[in-house]
Amino acid sequence: MPMRPSVAALACLLAWSGPGTCRAEAQDRPALVAAAADLKFALADIAAAFTRETGKQVRITYGSSGDLARQIAQGAPFELLLSADERYVFDLHRAGLTRGEGVPYAIGRLAVFAPHGSPLVLDAELRGLQAAVAGGLVTRFAIANPQHAPYGQAAREVLERLGLWQRLQPALVLGENASQAMQFAASGSCQGGIVPLSLASAPDIAKLGAFARIPAQWHSPLRQRMVPAAGAGPVALAFYDYLQHAAGVGQTLARFGFALPEGK
Repeated sequence: MPMRPSVAALACLLAWSGPGTCRAEAQDRPALVAAAADLKFALADIAAAFTRETGKQVRITYGSSGDLARQIAQGAPFELLLSADERYVFDLHRAGLTRGEGVPYAIGRLAVFAPHGSPLVLDAELRGLQAAVAGGLVTRFAIANPQHAPYGQAAREVLERLGLWQRLQPALVLGENASQAMQFAASGSCQGGIVPLSLASAPDIAKLGAFARIPAQWHSPLRQRMVPAAGAGPVALAFYDYLQHAAGVGQTLARFGFALPEGK
């Protein structure tokens, strides 16, 4: 029985206008990128610069790294993954779903954030949070879900270190990803939250409250890694190369609070 052509192949046949038409369309097709939610502001700037310089488009879906990796494993057509936890990249590689093990691109940092009007007094040692919890002033406190969001797991480690994890259980508001946790923390409905520094320090968010950096040694390193999917197209591979080598990418990441991997 002859093989039936795919929908994409039929579209090319019906729209045929000369040799190389489908190849040209593949060359120009926007890259489908899955990115950890902590990259929402930094990656938007980088992608815009990529488009200005190359004329090629990038479509980015943000979410928790665990959810995005699961979607890729289930067949989602993402061509490039930027994960906030390198373990998800290694898992996909072992499953044969990526081109190699990828490369590290950043190390994430945490911040404690409080919206204007919050009773929280912010400090890097989180003494203000401890005092507010002890005084019964914290009724809603946002973090990303530790089950699938690396920043949520890191936030849990910080709260456990301070002896606050159990005490805050009734008050925790869990975001599906780091971006949603940031929304909750900044909305005014929560007294605050532990969120990515890259989001808390973004100008549009910073004007909604105040933040303080949390010591990096208080939680496991947030080693962030990117990798192209096995079926990545030319634009996705070009963007992957751009993220590694283009002037200004490292500066943009650093401007949004990321630390750079050794050697970057």
